[in-house]
Amino acid sequence: MLVPRGGTWGNLVSKALREQGAQTVIAPLVDFAHTSEEDKLVQALKELEEGRFDWLTATSSTVADVLQHHNAVIHPDTKVAVVGEATAVAFRDAGYPITRTPHEDNNTTHALLEEWPEIDSGEVLRVLTLRSDVATPVLTTGLLSRGHDVTPVLAFRTVGVPASVHIREDIESGRINALLVASPKIAMEVAEQFPNLPETTILACVGVNAHETAVSLGLPLEADDSSHPLHKQKQAVVDTVESVIDQSDTLD
Repeated sequence: MLVPRGGTWGNLVSKALREQGAQTVIAPLVDFAHTSEEDKLVQALKELEEGRFDWLTATSSTVADVLQHHNAVIHPDTKVAVVGEATAVAFRDAGYPITRTPHEDNNTTHALLEEWPEIDSGEVLRVLTLRSDVATPVLTTGLLSRGHDVTPVLAFRTVGVPASVHIREDIESGRINALLVASPKIAMEVAEQFPNLPETTILACVGVNAHETAVSLGLPLEADDSSHPLHKQKQAVVDTVESVIDQSDTLD
């Protein structure tokens, strides 16, 4: 099973899949680059340190990396809300406190909006939302609709990474016979880098956005059919991945 992201995210997903009996190979097909809004980010992080925000939100473990890269300090009065186990682990490992995260049984961005009592108290909150350039601004939209003062900043860009020759050979030969497609960008990289996948290769799409992109690109998704002999294996992969991560690449 190819796990297409490294870092905290890749390690958590790989561990969960191995516990279910899968043999995993972490080979990132995406990586993260400096934001196109660097000046805006630097200013926002300065205001974060000064305590001008009531809340900071993140749904990607990469946000913790960005904060560390900039030696960012979160003011003691600023609370932090995160989504996803990988995000929480990255923030804790970086020494950043977490105030609120959704219940582990439904660790999603939509659930955070439902389980976040402070945003429905009637008080207008100043919130800094940090996300990827390819992410859908679910939290930003939800907070703005409630009348809050939101500063959305693109904290990083998601870029494609060419797979190594050995990885390409293992996929084309079928030695790697399952690929995890965990975001629209990863679906794009799979379509571009592996145009001739063997018929026995399972593509396990996690999240509606990743699946819709895979369909639009014409990726082979026959195992989605419940009558397909590999359907149970594919669904087991999806269920396992969804048990440890939120779709931080496709949300805010």
